[in-house]
Amino acid sequence: MLDVDGSQGEGGGQIVRSAVALSMVTGTPIRVRRIRAGRRRPGLRRQHLTAVRAAAEICGGGLSGDRVGSAELELVPGPVAAGDYRFAVGTAGSTTLVLQTVLPALVTAPGPSTLVLEGGTHNPMAPPFPYLASTFLPLLERMGPAVAATLERPGFYPAGGGRIRIEIEPCERLRGLELLAPGKRRARRATAILAHLPRHIGERELRVVQKKTGWPASDLRIEEVEDCDGPGNLLVLEVESELVTETFTGFGKVGVRAEAVALQAVREMRRYLEAGVPVGEYLADQLLLPLALAGNGTFATLPLTRHATTQIDLIGRFLDVPITTERQEQRTVVRVG
Repeated sequence: MLDVDGSQGEGGGQIVRSAVALSMVTGTPIRVRRIRAGRRRPGLRRQHLTAVRAAAEICGGGLSGDRVGSAELELVPGPVAAGDYRFAVGTAGSTTLVLQTVLPALVTAPGPSTLVLEGGTHNPMAPPFPYLASTFLPLLERMGPAVAATLERPGFYPAGGGRIRIEIEPCERLRGLELLAPGKRRARRATAILAHLPRHIGERELRVVQKKTGWPASDLRIEEVEDCDGPGNLLVLEVESELVTETFTGFGKVGVRAEAVALQAVREMRRYLEAGVPVGEYLADQLLLPLALAGNGTFATLPLTRHATTQIDLIGRFLDVPITTERQEQRTVVRVG
């Protein structure tokens, strides 16, 4: 049984999710200790609990320590079983983070699968659904599997109540990727998503985007959502290039002006564009695990976050695949295999 310190590196829920994902695909029993030990509310929260229970069901594994607040859990995985699954976080906890936990195993499972996940779909501390659909999944599909994501009902934090459907046609083995330059820019889009909020919030966000970027009005739009449990606002900026579409987001919240939400998203996008890299810092975190499973891949990104360096260390505990990084002025080149 592999012993994992849940407080290492960035010390958050990512360690639990990645350790469970790697346990499933390698068949390695794990014990994760000191889960989120340095957080204000340490131990497993509900969305982590949903993720590890979903993993145990999909791989027929033996699971212990699976309760809210638990500082330690054990998983003894069995063989991954393709099939139709439905999991509910029960709060506004992120459905996309639950998906991150089980997707690596299902994209190489012995047959197709369908996942229905209920909870939060547009969360400020997790990849929101538009990021999943536009940025991460298209790259994963280039590695071999077919993964179709449908937003059946949005769920904004803190109300939740959203639902996504993921249909997976697996492949026998993942292929690597080479992403060293973004290629020619093809399109850009700014979308202000509003749920049960005044339209002027989106208009103000888009005015800031237009003023700071010079994008024409044809690249800006407002999307008003009615079928959801609570109010919410998400600004989505997309930069589509030949090799990748990167997504930058800003979440509206009580007490924060719409203009500030837009400025934050524009600043993140500008930092990415000025570096001239294809892979943003959040996408780098998410590409590391599938590329390690493929056994090869190279990408250029911004300076690595602590999440990314923690992910590299953790992957090395499970897989005999070297991962090297080279800092080059404003960018970092990551080589897998």
